[in-house]
Amino acid sequence: VQLVESGGGLVQPGGSLRLSCAAPERTYRAWFRQAPGKEREFVAALTGSTYYADSVKDRFTISKANANNTVYLQMNRLKPEDTAVYYCAASRNRPITSNTRSVFAWYYWGQGTQVTVSS
Repeated sequence: VQLVESGGGLVQPGGSLRLSCAAPERTYRAWFRQAPGKEREFVAALTGSTYYADSVKDRFTISKANANNTVYLQMNRLKPEDTAVYYCAASRNRPITSNTRSVFAWYYWGQGTQVTVSS
């Protein structure tokens, strides 16, 4: 499954961005991010239920388009600590709930898109 991310860029603190993840088929989808020198960390997932990391809850929203296989990550009230490369991940099988936040639960990955939050 080839995933294509888009929508990253430079934004000021407090601003918003919307990331997109396009795929050729329906899959369960998640977003992770990786800042320089840090491990890749879970951000949000859409598996029939929605999951969010505590650090982004109430600021980020994961959703899917009705007409195609695109999943979005709407990011509001961005903070400098949100700066990272954001990766879309997918799986044909629904991850076990307890594994949803693990990188090992997701089999397909996009190339990543840079998000920089800075004034």
